[in-house]
Amino acid sequence: MMPTIKNLKVMKDGENVSLILWVQTIRNMGKISFISARDGTGEVQVVVKKSTKGFEFVDDLSIESAIMVKALIKKDERSKNGIELQAQELTVLNKSSNEYPIQPKEHSAAFLLENRHLWIRTPKQAAVLRIRSTIEVEAQNWLDSQGYYRVDSPILTPNACEGTTTLFNLEYFEQEAYLSQSGQLYNEAHALALGKVYCFGPTFRAEKSKTRKHLTEFWMLEPEAVGLDLNGLLEIQENLFVSLVKKVLEKNSDDLDTLKRDTSKLKKIKAPFPRIHYVEALKILEKLNFKVKFGSDFGSEHEEALAEHVNHPFFITNFPSACKAFYMAIDPEDERLTLSVDLLAPEGGGEITGGAVRIADPVLLLEKIKEEGLDPKVFSWYHDLRKYGGVQTAGFGMGLERMVRWVTGIHHVRATIPFPRTIDRISP
Repeated sequence: MMPTIKNLKVMKDGENVSLILWVQTIRNMGKISFISARDGTGEVQVVVKKSTKGFEFVDDLSIESAIMVKALIKKDERSKNGIELQAQELTVLNKSSNEYPIQPKEHSAAFLLENRHLWIRTPKQAAVLRIRSTIEVEAQNWLDSQGYYRVDSPILTPNACEGTTTLFNLEYFEQEAYLSQSGQLYNEAHALALGKVYCFGPTFRAEKSKTRKHLTEFWMLEPEAVGLDLNGLLEIQENLFVSLVKKVLEKNSDDLDTLKRDTSKLKKIKAPFPRIHYVEALKILEKLNFKVKFGSDFGSEHEEALAEHVNHPFFITNFPSACKAFYMAIDPEDERLTLSVDLLAPEGGGEITGGAVRIADPVLLLEKIKEEGLDPKVFSWYHDLRKYGGVQTAGFGMGLERMVRWVTGIHHVRATIPFPRTIDRISP
């Protein structure tokens, strides 16, 4: 198997290697050239001398030309990763066009998005995608270690999950169908079959929002478990969150350096997280000169003010039923409220996860479906889950892109997914 730049650190000084690389920059000094090159796992400097076979091709190389290099590893503490390559032979696999769109200069956000297929090759974007991969893999590994089974919820659905105003509808033969807003309703069926489950896949919200926290297509991790109460739900979320941050610090320290992320803030993240009741949050906001009417959800400005006040990932619990989904269990201590929770992060992170205990009573669930103006026939299968051996389940959804955005410190969520979909962009 051909090694990668990432592998070079554990190889011996003077060892022979062959790598496929893409050219980033070239400094030609006459009898010697220095090529900065990448391969998707990192960057390395390749020293090409006049005696190197293929030296004559160096002058003709341009940004993103693909080359194969046979070289000797040379340990060099002056280089970024402590290694450089002394080329013995250089072969040009594909000479990139001289008009490569993304040059080492400032480009507008619109231009970079139009060339997203090429932009993701740049060091910062590649670092974000490597961190995204770590979070995806570790999230599943952690849930697997806790006894959760991975299941797959459908993308095409006959009903809404998070309200009817943000649905993408489409014609499904002679019926109307929708792109899934969440896998949660189906996860409840999975949980009653398997006990503890999670799905991880794309979800869609037709929100006409242009904020830096919104996408119309995003990926969501959604665990669900039987017999879980609100306190247990909070513990799962904070333990998963801490595990993800720890794993990124372990595996992606170089990427965090590339992004200039302040890792001291990540290293301070510890469980248990602060817990703030909705009513308490209203009082805190009032002291911070925000007026929020009871029953209203919090906007971005409220979330950011609370996050700055706490200065650590934290929970807001027990939201009013007036601003939450129909399936959330009622708080036995205050029937105006639900057994619900949002996990918010500081530094502009906003809401990272949202979850709740689910209504188990079939009569109450049917009432809530009707109150929302939804068709009971469409939700008959969901109601069946309560009629036939239904018990309490609880779960949450973690927005992958929002988690990646917070961990990396990237400003806009659209830079955390390879090909973002927004209200004004569906290409490339």
